[in-house]
Amino acid sequence: MANNENKNKTEGVNYEIDTLTNDRLLADHEYDGIQELDNDLPPWWKWLFYITIVFGIIYLIKLWVFKSDDMNQNKEFEKEMADAANLPSQQAQSASFEIKQLTDATSIASGKEIFNKNCAVCHLADGGGLVGPNFTDDYWIHGNSMEQMYNVVTNGVLEKGMTPFKDQLSPKKRLEVLSYIITLHGTTPANPKAPQGEKMDWPY
Repeated sequence: MANNENKNKTEGVNYEIDTLTNDRLLADHEYDGIQELDNDLPPWWKWLFYITIVFGIIYLIKLWVFKSDDMNQNKEFEKEMADAANLPSQQAQSASFEIKQLTDATSIASGKEIFNKNCAVCHLADGGGLVGPNFTDDYWIHGNSMEQMYNVVTNGVLEKGMTPFKDQLSPKKRLEVLSYIITLHGTTPANPKAPQGEKMDWPY
């Protein structure tokens, strides 16, 4: 009896063994017919706990020993302040930006590359139109001035599935692709889409 009592007593805590399940129960931990168990934690919980400890150590070493810039709030603050200080010059540069057709070969070649990568899926490589409208005819849905086309490329037409490219293409890249699109007017695509929008005079 004494051996059994010692067996069920660990570090000053009294236990009882359930005769049906052999679960270890905490003695004197019963309320309203419910007996408290003292089961071991599941292995996945223990490993998760160990991993958080290792992560915390690595995080502290990276932050305090290696002084990582991407985790330093002071440097992040300084970067934001520098960006704010440069904002007036950026706004002035934006205000002086001229929306106009580019005609040099380099810009046209760059525009063609951008078109094939981003626009051909909806307008086809020859500009004949698929989901998007035909670029080779005289009909335009949202206008054919550089300002109007630039606005469409910049802000998109979400209700018609046109993606805005203001966050994907720089202002110059937008001008390059528009300048290339202009060169498609009057060409003969393999399977041109029916005219859409309003007929407009060219040159724009």
